[in-house]
Amino acid sequence: MLSCISGVDCNTSNYRFQVVYDLLSLRYNSRIRVKVPLQELTNIESITKIFINANWWEREIWDLFGIYFENHPDLRRILTDYGFQGSPLKKNFPLTGFLELKYNFIEKKTLYSLFEITQEYRNYEYTSPWC
Repeated sequence: MLSCISGVDCNTSNYRFQVVYDLLSLRYNSRIRVKVPLQELTNIESITKIFINANWWEREIWDLFGIYFENHPDLRRILTDYGFQGSPLKKNFPLTGFLELKYNFIEKKTLYSLFEITQEYRNYEYTSPWC
């Protein structure tokens, strides 16, 4: 049985990504891990025809890493907004971002606005053991 699918961004290796399949045999009480290395623009075949529970994990990997699964029955966003641009778990994704998503209750829709972090709130007191 398929217990998990994970995506890994290996930005420093020859292959940019890895898709990791964790399989479990209930009969023999053993596990096997299959790692599939991928380049930046390489697609991978979906395994939803073999394991139906791969549907959500493949959607999550596509949404967060941008790895495209061919012949997936319903490949759409699962954790980010439909208008979101980029893949948040890629190592080259900006941490502070450029846009902030806010919900406007008056207009009843989500709006993007410019986002900037000021340094005045980042004062650290290094003499305190709790910092």
